[in-house]
Amino acid sequence: MKILFEKATELLSRLATEPQSRKIVLAAATLTSVGAFAQQPVQQDTITQLDEVLVQSVRATGNTPVTFSNVSKEELAPRNLGQDIPSLLNYLPSVVTTTDAGNGIGYSGIRVRGADASRVNVTINGIPYNDAESQGTFWVNMPDFASSAQNIQLQRGVGTSTNGAGAFGASLNVLTDTYKHKAEGEISNSFGSFNSRKHTVKFSSGLMNDRFELAGRLSNIESDGYIDRATSSLKSFFLQGTYAGNTTLIKALVFGGSERTYQAWNGIDAATMAENRRFNYSGMYTDANGETRFYNNETDNYWQDHYQLHWSERINDNWSTNVALHYTKGKGYYENYRDNDTYADYGLANVVVNGVTITEEDLITRKWLDNDFYGTTFSANYKNEGLNVIVGGAWNKYEGAHFGEVIWARYSANLQPDDHYYDDDAVKTDFNVYAKANYNITNALGIYADLQYRTVNYTADGVLADPVDDTFNFVNPKAGLTYALGTNNTLYFSYARGNKEPRRNDYENGSSKPESLNDFELGWRYNTGKTAINVNGYYMRYKDQLVLTGQLDDVGAPIYTNSGDSFRLGLEADATIALTESFVLRPNIAVSANKNVDFFVEGEAGPQNLGDTEIAFSPSVIGANQLIFHKNGWFAMLATKYVGEQFMDNLETAGAKLKAYTTTDINVAYTFKPKAVFTEVTLSGLVNNIFDEEYSSNGFYYEGAYYYPQAGVNFLAGLTLKF
Repeated sequence: MKILFEKATELLSRLATEPQSRKIVLAAATLTSVGAFAQQPVQQDTITQLDEVLVQSVRATGNTPVTFSNVSKEELAPRNLGQDIPSLLNYLPSVVTTTDAGNGIGYSGIRVRGADASRVNVTINGIPYNDAESQGTFWVNMPDFASSAQNIQLQRGVGTSTNGAGAFGASLNVLTDTYKHKAEGEISNSFGSFNSRKHTVKFSSGLMNDRFELAGRLSNIESDGYIDRATSSLKSFFLQGTYAGNTTLIKALVFGGSERTYQAWNGIDAATMAENRRFNYSGMYTDANGETRFYNNETDNYWQDHYQLHWSERINDNWSTNVALHYTKGKGYYENYRDNDTYADYGLANVVVNGVTITEEDLITRKWLDNDFYGTTFSANYKNEGLNVIVGGAWNKYEGAHFGEVIWARYSANLQPDDHYYDDDAVKTDFNVYAKANYNITNALGIYADLQYRTVNYTADGVLADPVDDTFNFVNPKAGLTYALGTNNTLYFSYARGNKEPRRNDYENGSSKPESLNDFELGWRYNTGKTAINVNGYYMRYKDQLVLTGQLDDVGAPIYTNSGDSFRLGLEADATIALTESFVLRPNIAVSANKNVDFFVEGEAGPQNLGDTEIAFSPSVIGANQLIFHKNGWFAMLATKYVGEQFMDNLETAGAKLKAYTTTDINVAYTFKPKAVFTEVTLSGLVNNIFDEEYSSNGFYYEGAYYYPQAGVNFLAGLTLKF
């Protein structure tokens, strides 16, 4: 580690003192104020291949017997007009996306094979991104991150060994921008429905002295949201410095964001939805005159900064290594107007007004998080004819403070600055090591083996009456075979075991068992260059799976329960078919059965066996299709998504269903190259839900059904200037 820091310091010092470098950096900084620099296709030289070392330890390849999809920067670009990454991945197989504000901006989520975001492992350059305690992924904290993503891989199922939270439905890995050889810039602006807008500037200095590059991005996204008052004000930045030697690649990254969103996570009941789909209960209260009003600062506020330092080294033709250090700082709160809450719940004394003792009143609270997450990841890769071995791992530590403040009360005068009505601290350490290998037994037959050991320790106070201090030790084996039938066909079979620790909220709700999963995948890949087809079947058998009950706790977070035995059995198929030189067809479909086995529920007469029930939020049919046209700078896509009906609880309650829905989008873009000033100009447009389908992609069930309606027909239009 000392050598790493010394080398990085030396490189930065040289960059700062070299006259030519100073001039170029100053010019880049000046250009940042008026625009940013565009990306061009990266040359496939040795160092560019080293860039892939950042993620190759956690990614799958065509020789890996797991199910995955790759999405490139070029594929993301036409739709990248302000919506979050889940919305941009909406058309991948077995994927369901949702957003609280209803238009893809702000709080959004992704489910894969029925598994929600807390079961999808997310890494950025191989470094864990999931929140350590909730294990969720909050894309709202990294707005416009797609503009800094080189490519994304989504593995379905357990997948290959990775760093961070266990993958219980999928793992999603993002590789950030590679370096550029030439100085480039980009200005991108888009506007659309609900006063939505995105402004992005990017720059790259190109390689200075054939060794150094400085690149960055600034983004601002604003939206009123489809749901009433579901506003978003999102800001982000991305700064990357690269040293590219003959066999060395060092990258220092700083990126982060801030978000201020008006809360829209309460949902609405069916009667309200029938009358006004855009209604929002958040912030509603009754004033002293008995009038219904809405608190104007019922907001969620969070700031998060990430620091990464990567050192990739090609030792020789066979060996390469990568080591990374990282640190994430997050802090923020959400503010609530509390209507007639009891003083005692906040440690406040009763108040006497005109001789009358008041025990409850209106309050405004702030619930804070103050988090630090830091650690290291490492890997070594050996490649030889027929053999590819990766050994790696990570050590990470999370330190989080949870506390609450009462910042206003209607009558009480005994509030003190910085008084906390609760204080909870948590520490989580996560260490894992793994070894994975692909070996070609013959020209046609390959074998894959992967073994991971992971240990997790979690301590917390305030979660239960007694403090939590749990340690989990997991062994996760994986193995598989691939068999090539000629040059175009490949069959594969794999088995993978996953284990997962409970979340903070699981302890609070009395479900503190770890979960285990045995995942079997059988697939066929067909590729002729013009046509690619992937078909796979899967059987995922769970023990003590934490499934969504459909209910929310007092802060809007979903409640889970251990379901005992459960399984997911499905068939997925996707294809890319070049119909002509200009038309491409990309259909996919997933059909599945998702069951709790002998599901018990506590009733008035004791435990009741409901038999096999549907797992909540697990539609049995998900399908999508994209018809794409591209020629002479023109791009057009007609995209359709179908999501079958799904229950919002595990009891198959008749009124707890989300109806099936179909949405269709149109995405167009035209790119031309002017003769002066700009190297490239792109006009783009996106019309979502062109048939104005009224649908809800998410909800919950608590003494009745509640829904999150999504926007009808809406649009975004953008202009991108590159130079």
